[in-house]
Amino acid sequence: MTTSPAAQRGGASAIETVTLRSGHQRLSVLPGLGASIAAWDLEWRGAWTPLLRPWAGADDLYTTACFPLVPWSNRITEGGFMHKDLHYPVLQNRAGENYPIHGDGWLQAWRVAEQSDQHIVLALDSAQYDGDPYTYSATQTLTLNQDGLTIDLQVTNRGAEELPFGLGLHPYFPRNAETRLQSRADGVWLCGADPIPTGHTRDFPATFDYNRFAPVEFPIDGPLIDNCFTGWDGVSHIDYPDRGLRLSMQMENCTGYSLMYRPPGLDYFCLEPITHPIDAFHMPGRDGLVNLAPDASMRLLTHFIVSEI
Repeated sequence: MTTSPAAQRGGASAIETVTLRSGHQRLSVLPGLGASIAAWDLEWRGAWTPLLRPWAGADDLYTTACFPLVPWSNRITEGGFMHKDLHYPVLQNRAGENYPIHGDGWLQAWRVAEQSDQHIVLALDSAQYDGDPYTYSATQTLTLNQDGLTIDLQVTNRGAEELPFGLGLHPYFPRNAETRLQSRADGVWLCGADPIPTGHTRDFPATFDYNRFAPVEFPIDGPLIDNCFTGWDGVSHIDYPDRGLRLSMQMENCTGYSLMYRPPGLDYFCLEPITHPIDAFHMPGRDGLVNLAPDASMRLLTHFIVSEI
């Protein structure tokens, strides 16, 4: 286990990187940069190979390998949400985005609460950050197992009133022309350019159906996917035939939602385990959101398992 400052592109300060090493795995995390992952690598066939897209070195979390989404995930419209006849405003929090996105935990510095060679616990106490209505504590525990990585994300409502909460992870996976994905679903929320859901369908658009292994469309790209899938069974498999590896993502207590971001022309894609769909705050029933009373908690437990193919 090592700790080192990493040069921050575009800034004069340094971002502390904490690196764990266990067996044939190496994990680097950035506590001060939204509890994000800088790199997760496997020593394989005589070299280190990235299992997540490596951090680009900038202070933008969209350039990291993975970051936690807390106390809600994805986008909220209408400037906030209603709960028990009260309106709770939520401000835009990222340049270029029309709506607030991904909660506020990713925008704050976390602290190292515990660490060893195999695991690290990152913690955050947030009190109505940037005018948000949420006061909460959160922990993200990252553990290197013999067969991969486990991320345990938990949040506790520390406010004085009940509020709806949600969780997610935002991992970036490398891809090339040989990469194949299987991620079962029974439908997808279609969206406009926002991309806010406009309607649900069980008829997948061309190249959206990953119920059977299919290419992740690189370098011959299909259309952009930035959509929430429904009926996910909590298990997805990514095959890298050129490396002889499979990376499986397993979400315990899955609520049936995943989000895929497949940008045309880039060498990565995102497959996000989430507890609720995009803009669930304004959907009938608010599927997947959990109303947490003061001092109540919720959890997202995800395993990333590496195997040979």
